[in-house]
Amino acid sequence: MANTAASNTTLMANAIRALAMDAVQQANSGHPGAPMGMADIAVALWNRHLRHNPANPQWADRDRFVLSNGHGSMLIYALLHLTGYDLPMAELKNFRQLHSKTPGHPEVGITPGVETTTGPLGQGITNAVGLALAEKMLAKEFNIDAHKIVDHYTYVFLGDGCLMEGISHEAASLAGAWKLNKLIAIYDDNGISIDGQVAPWFADNTAQRFEAYGWNVVGPVDGHDVDAVDAAIAKAKLSTDKPTLVIAKTHIGKGSPNRANTAKAHGEPLGAEEIKLTRESIGWAHEPFVIPQEVYADWDAKAAGASQEAAWDERFEAYATAHPELAAEFLRRMAGVLPADFAQTAVDAVVAAHTKGETVASRKASQIALEAFTAAVPELLGGSADLTGSNLTNTKSTPAFRVEADGSSNGGRHINYGVREFGMAAIMNGVALHGGYIPYGGTFLTFSDYSRNAIRMAALMKQRVIHVFTHDSIGLGEDGPTHQSIEHVASLRLIPGLDVWRPADTTETAVAWTMAIASATRPSVLALSRQNLPYAPKTAVEDISKGGYVLSEPADAGLKKKARGVIIATGSEVQLALHAQASLAAQGIPVRVVSMPCTSVFDRQDAKYKQSVLPAGLPRVAVEMGVTDGWWKYGCAAVVGIDSYGESAPAPVLFKHFGFTTENVVDTVKVALGIAKLKGGKR
Repeated sequence: MANTAASNTTLMANAIRALAMDAVQQANSGHPGAPMGMADIAVALWNRHLRHNPANPQWADRDRFVLSNGHGSMLIYALLHLTGYDLPMAELKNFRQLHSKTPGHPEVGITPGVETTTGPLGQGITNAVGLALAEKMLAKEFNIDAHKIVDHYTYVFLGDGCLMEGISHEAASLAGAWKLNKLIAIYDDNGISIDGQVAPWFADNTAQRFEAYGWNVVGPVDGHDVDAVDAAIAKAKLSTDKPTLVIAKTHIGKGSPNRANTAKAHGEPLGAEEIKLTRESIGWAHEPFVIPQEVYADWDAKAAGASQEAAWDERFEAYATAHPELAAEFLRRMAGVLPADFAQTAVDAVVAAHTKGETVASRKASQIALEAFTAAVPELLGGSADLTGSNLTNTKSTPAFRVEADGSSNGGRHINYGVREFGMAAIMNGVALHGGYIPYGGTFLTFSDYSRNAIRMAALMKQRVIHVFTHDSIGLGEDGPTHQSIEHVASLRLIPGLDVWRPADTTETAVAWTMAIASATRPSVLALSRQNLPYAPKTAVEDISKGGYVLSEPADAGLKKKARGVIIATGSEVQLALHAQASLAAQGIPVRVVSMPCTSVFDRQDAKYKQSVLPAGLPRVAVEMGVTDGWWKYGCAAVVGIDSYGESAPAPVLFKHFGFTTENVVDTVKVALGIAKLKGGKR
């Protein structure tokens, strides 16, 4: 029987190798080396440990699998096809082609069974930390006595490239601190990357590195010995207080006589002749994309998956009988549905902010809104990259998350991520992908650059992740140009699928939070001020949610005339626009002020609404403490902005130095209206 089992595992692994090299060859593009090298590891995990149901990829208590080295996408596509997911052979033949379910890198929402979009190296393992964190926190919150409805593992495959990326250090350090014992990472230690043997530039002692993080380390083991990998995973699952790294020594492109163990196997097709030789070398006599029925039978996970899910359903039914309210709450949160009273909570928060009309920094207005939302929406999971007292992301309802020496946690809902902005952003993506929580996290806006690729990935994956970026302009003053955001809001607005809110006061901030929490398929950014912002009186509160609205007409400034122009402003500059409007009104010049807290939301409104806010024929001047480029799309005649770096000085001095004064805005509007000349006699 042992010989038969060994023979079966060899055939199962070779099926992956064959599908990988055939699909890459047909596409004339892709990465065959990793799938061929990791095929035996995949047999050990997917055939002997992974709890999943191909018929229901969204089963709540399934194990999560992340292919962090996402360039090896044919590995997961082969596994999904072979185990019985809705991924027919036609899709594998269509690898990397337009509108296929097998894109070049795995994409969540495109391929059934793919848990996260991977490819930017290091982010997959970091997403996995988020997945494992969500599992740990949900287990603490919902598991009662003997009822364990949240009890699954997160498995990750990763390679040298993931470990070289700095984000992997951030993520692994946090995983150790949080004692995520349900996280098991399997390192494909093949020593090869695109540039060749990694030894000259990757000399880390990986085992000691992870031990220092507080991980278990198992191995090195022979990554081509299925039984050895199986035993290593079984050992990892015994851990009660540490995540585990299994180090598996492999040969990239295993089976290829001339490409194995070379960089040539990494990212290009093997070629017809080498594929022929590989088939002979591994004893695979079948035509391209042909898998014998006995191999399909060995891989088929549908019956086992159905049985595992049925057993969980039984446990959940008993749980629901004993704890009906908790069971309903768990199902609601895993479905991503907001509490039934969320709409009223949002209205109350906005009305309270509108009624009080406080003069506070928008970062403080954010915390005020969060006090209401975190009390009413238990899935809100906050955090900050070591700037909690500055970002104000903590509330009375969100005590700090802490883990004891034995691995138990206190159920807190505010994460101290430490100085790890990129790690925080990608971990939040993993938390959102898992389900059960809506993550938000804070840092300074200028440090959004550290987080940017993870923010982009959230937008690509359509995940509800909220970034709280404070200290949003030169208004932070003496800290100087290293900390003063200039291009950041504009660059974030360029990310498709991301909503960037820059609210002007307490009411706009409450609306921004309402929209961000309700936005089930888009991440959001809240760009918030450190300096206090006066409340801007308004009548059409409901229009804030449209991203841009008429805040003040000439009559509101005491001039009963039809507007001759429009000042568009965001955030702290809305007050400057209102002062300029009043000054112009005193001179008999009527202008409208439009507050535009979110350009992308405004751009999605219908043409009639946009025309009502920005009528054709009225000259427009935009005012924002940042680069000017993004405002020209609104047909502005001029933009009062900053196209240079800031300076270190008190905020009022900087405002005057960079032209953010009532006088300069007034002069700019006059020039745009053709009733004044530019300085120097130019029009």
